[in-house]
Formats: sequence, structure tokens, C-alpha cells
Amino acid sequence: MAAVLLAASCGTAASIGSEDVYLSQDAFLSLAFNGTPPQPQLLWLTGELRERVSDVLGHPPGVVRLRYWQSDARSAWILEEIGKERPITVGIVVEAQKIRDLEVLIYRESRGWEVRNDFFTRRFSGATLGADDHLDRRIDNIAGATLSVNAVRKLAHVALMLDQHLRAE
Repeated sequence: MAAVLLAASCGTAASIGSEDVYLSQDAFLSLAFNGTPPQPQLLWLTGELRERVSDVLGHPPGVVRLRYWQSDARSAWILEEIGKERPITVGIVVEAQKIRDLEVLIYRESRGWEVRNDFFTRRFSGATLGADDHLDRRIDNIAGATLSVNAVRKLAHVALMLDQHLRAE
């Protein structure tokens, strides 16, 4: 499984089954930054930050560095996590330490695709990290999509944590 995570995170995993692309990375970034995304930057996942991300995901991240985009109080993250068997690619915009937007960019699982719908993704709008370093709200499951919901929930948590880390530097 760790090899799959590493390959998927690097974008080199071979497609097994279907892959539904709902929004390209370029389109997501254009929407996130009103047409003009900033240049990408790199964040190294080392030390305590790596441990925190591992705690949220339930396993070590499959990458050592992450690409992100930042302009003023807004950051954008494109992250992947395994649902049941395949990675789900999610774009998350954080502004002023709150989730501004969350979009499923690519969905590769055979079930649970409902997580891409607006009725689900808008539940994350305005979410922050609470005092206990968890999402400040409950994100209910969708029948038949529990593993996909869990993956998206973890990625939202990680994006807020990473943004918080940037602001603390």
C-alpha cells in the first residue's frame, strides 16, 4: 500500500479501472486565485509536521515534499489519499485559516463518487481547526461512500494543518 501511495502522490500510478477527471489542476488553480495563480512553492514534510500529517492520515505521507500555491492569506493544496483502493485527488483552498473551497478533482474508485457533489463538498466551507487540532465540525458520512468521505475529511484536515504551519513560520 505504501508503494501505491508513493506512486500515486508522484503522479506515476498506472490507471487501473476508471478515472473520472472533474476539474483539471490548472482550472482549479485559476478558480482559486481568480484567474491568475501564483507560482507553486514547495513545503518539506519533515520532523513534527510529518508526524502530525501521519497522525491525521493514519500512515506516513507518500511524499517528502508538497507543492502548494499561496497569495496573501490564501493557499491552495492539491492532495491525494486512498479511498478504498485508489487515490482521490482533492483541491482545497484555505483562506484566513478556513476552508474556502474544496473540490474533488479526480476520482478513481468504483464506488463513493458522491463525495464530488456540491451537497457534500460545501459541508467543508468555513471549516477550521478546533482547539483540539481537529476539524471544528462533524462531516457526516454518505451511505456507500464511507471510505471516500473519510479520505476527503482527512485531506481537509491536512490542508488546514499545512496552512497553519505556513502561517507560523
